Amino acid sequence: MQKTAILIDGAYFLARYRKVYEDRDGNDARTVSRTLFGMALDHLKQLERPKDALYRIFFYDCAPLEKVFERPVSGSSIDFGASASAVFRRELHNELKRVRKLALRLGRLAERGEWVLKRHALQDLRNGALRWEHLRDEHFELDLRQTQVDMKIGLDIASLAHKRLVDQIVLVTGDADFVPAAKLARREGIDVILDPMWQGVSPALQEHVDGLQSVCPRPGSPQPPRSASELPAGDA
Repeated sequence: MQKTAILIDGAYFLARYRKVYEDRDGNDARTVSRTLFGMALDHLKQLERPKDALYRIFFYDCAPLEKVFERPVSGSSIDFGASASAVFRRELHNELKRVRKLALRLGRLAERGEWVLKRHALQDLRNGALRWEHLRDEHFELDLRQTQVDMKIGLDIASLAHKRLVDQIVLVTGDADFVPAAKLARREGIDVILDPMWQGVSPALQEHVDGLQSVCPRPGSPQPPRSASELPAGDA
């Protein structure tokens, strides 16, 4: 049996998507969905496996926050559920639900109701480029944490390995937290391939996979223009 499962850390994929697919609209859910499916097929091609060797694509993400908060400086209200990022996330999840051979795994966003300084604002305060009295709402962000996502990825890797559902796993991430899951899969004889989408990988993570394989365009390399209609149809 030759079956490949492709597990994608959604937050990581979307962050890298806007850097490696510079020719595509990162805010168009359908384009992102088709690109994701095309990446899965490209992995199979690189691994010299037919399309029917695809067991399933697993996409892990969080549903968007649906709450209203007061901004930290002005005190005005902001509806996170109506934000552009929340609208995009909902549209993307709806698109992915229609993609053949794809399972959408959703965790949730945990919020503490606290605003924290953005990293660049804190740095500007330290070096004197920004003064405390000049802080505005845009210098802050809500303290949000993903929950359940890492756990679901780990559980799926363990299940795929122990039930012998696949003999190969492609993991799209750069998070060293998945080292224990990768080690478990390898002990069960699973070939674990890491796709960091051309991002640097920690030595701890690289040590516990069987190879690196990025199939997306390398940042800075020439990219031929492609329209959304030319991308693989994931729901075909």
